[in-house]
Amino acid sequence: MVDAATFSSDTSAIIDAFETPLEFNFQLPDPEDETIQDHDFQQQLDSFWQVCDRFDLQTEIWRGRILRAIRDREKQGGDSRGTGFLNWLKQREITKSQAYALIQLANSADTLLAEGQLDPDSINNFSKRAFVETAKSAPEIQKLVSDAARQGERITRREVKQLADEWTAMSSDLLPDEVKEKASDGSLPARHLAPLVKELEKLPDTHIDTLRQEIAANPDVDTVKLITSEARSLAKYLDAAAQVQTLRRGNLDIEMALEEALRVDCLNTAADLVKQATQLEQAVAKLYTTWKRLGSLSDRLYVDTGASNPHLRSMLTCLESLTSEVIEVELDEGGQKMVRLRIISDGGS
Repeated sequence: MVDAATFSSDTSAIIDAFETPLEFNFQLPDPEDETIQDHDFQQQLDSFWQVCDRFDLQTEIWRGRILRAIRDREKQGGDSRGTGFLNWLKQREITKSQAYALIQLANSADTLLAEGQLDPDSINNFSKRAFVETAKSAPEIQKLVSDAARQGERITRREVKQLADEWTAMSSDLLPDEVKEKASDGSLPARHLAPLVKELEKLPDTHIDTLRQEIAANPDVDTVKLITSEARSLAKYLDAAAQVQTLRRGNLDIEMALEEALRVDCLNTAADLVKQATQLEQAVAKLYTTWKRLGSLSDRLYVDTGASNPHLRSMLTCLESLTSEVIEVELDEGGQKMVRLRIISDGGS
């Protein structure tokens, strides 16, 4: 059990680490003062904005810790329903989702500090969003971001994404060495490689090997973009084709069809084709289920009503074009275009 002196000491240390100004008294530059250069004007406002960012981050971390303490105290008291915690939130107009988002932020901060991934003195270098993104990242990325913050760099979401992309590019086994060398010397920006790795991870090894050879032969930005697009289309094709029942019943060799699509340079069209086929099958299944449900409800309403309910009976009559075996739907308001679908169900109702 933690004694009062230890608790007070720990709290003071944390407060020192997250020390924030209690008042804001910014002297904002006058927008109408033409003697201030635009660069200086923007720089002053940016510095004030960063202070606000730091204040937001630290305040919300502490709010999360407070909420966590209230929740845990109630659990300790044996109230499994959490009514006291919910009432506390209600009094302060905080939703449950907002509360748990703040608690998660506090948990992330404490975890990063406890594991030594983050120096308390470096927290002020983070924007709020960057800190949240860092907390959700892999440990390796957290270390890269923390090292950058420790060196005094200003960390925004852009920096977190850049470091994450660099780590993805350099650590992935899917990229050939020629590409990694280009990435390490800066001639091939890592931001182009992360999407490529993401798409390659969706593909079977047989397709990955071919794409890796193409990239290794021409490790430049244009090739990377082209292969990323091709990998995305490949993944979309393979995923959609596997879901189309009509293709499975036809004993089609999906891989051979894919090779032919690649040979005649129409992979995107083939991928869109099977995707649309998947959507059509799903739409037909939903149509049939809805049609059956509509018919069932119509029959029930007919039984429950009689001649004394002429308007309800009239409604049922109007809906017969949707509940009968042949469905009729007008495609335009003038009734010039109409689609008729006949439903023939095998296998019973």
